[in-house]
Amino acid sequence: MFDLDHLLPTIQQFALVYGIKFLIALFILIIGLWLINRLTEAAYNLMKRRNMDPSLRPFLKNVLKVVLMILLMIVVIGQVGLEVTSFIALLGSAGLAIGLALQGSLANFAGGVLLLTIKPFKVGDFIETLGQKGNVVLINIFNTVIRTSDNKNIYIPNGPLASAVIINYDSQETRRVELAFTIGYGNNLATVRELLRQLALQEPNVLQEPAPTAGITSLNDKSVTLYLRAWSKRQEAGSVGEALTEKVKIAFEQQQIQLPG
Repeated sequence: MFDLDHLLPTIQQFALVYGIKFLIALFILIIGLWLINRLTEAAYNLMKRRNMDPSLRPFLKNVLKVVLMILLMIVVIGQVGLEVTSFIALLGSAGLAIGLALQGSLANFAGGVLLLTIKPFKVGDFIETLGQKGNVVLINIFNTVIRTSDNKNIYIPNGPLASAVIINYDSQETRRVELAFTIGYGNNLATVRELLRQLALQEPNVLQEPAPTAGITSLNDKSVTLYLRAWSKRQEAGSVGEALTEKVKIAFEQQQIQLPG
């Protein structure tokens, strides 16, 4: 039988020693979590004050938080009395297993790093990719969020996005607006072309340089298709296209331009 009188002091001593270690480890964990939140917020605010690219701030903040959390767990485990080297080896093995199980997520992570390094777009840019169009509102580690014109959020995995064709409509300060109009063969083409060009020159938001141009796109069976090209600031490209379309319609009616029958 166990000699409880001799065993009890040993149990008490064990509980006292490891109880104190556990309480200290818990204290370190609580203080560490608090410090990590403060440090990551301070780092984010520092990046913001130094005008770092908005797309990089959340990414670097998350990376810093993960690194600090791993260091905190190593310190806490060492304080409890467990073998730290064994924990690191276990962490490495678990990381390998998780990596094999989450190959798609790792591909998205690698895609996120690539996008943030190459920077084909930034937060606020209007892009078209993978059949979607919208303004970039957030670049996360694993996905990119774009907001469509009808206020829907689309979450695109960074893995496919990094290898896809991306059209960035806001990468340049100016953009060319191109419109097409179809008229009948009975019109004087030179007159119509000059009419289109003058309408573009009279539009306040159209740039004078490069100058607007108009010409023939194609000759159809019963109609002629003409183009009108004008340059504007990228923020005004949409409104310029709408304004010119409306003015051309009114001018065609006033000048009695024949449309295809």
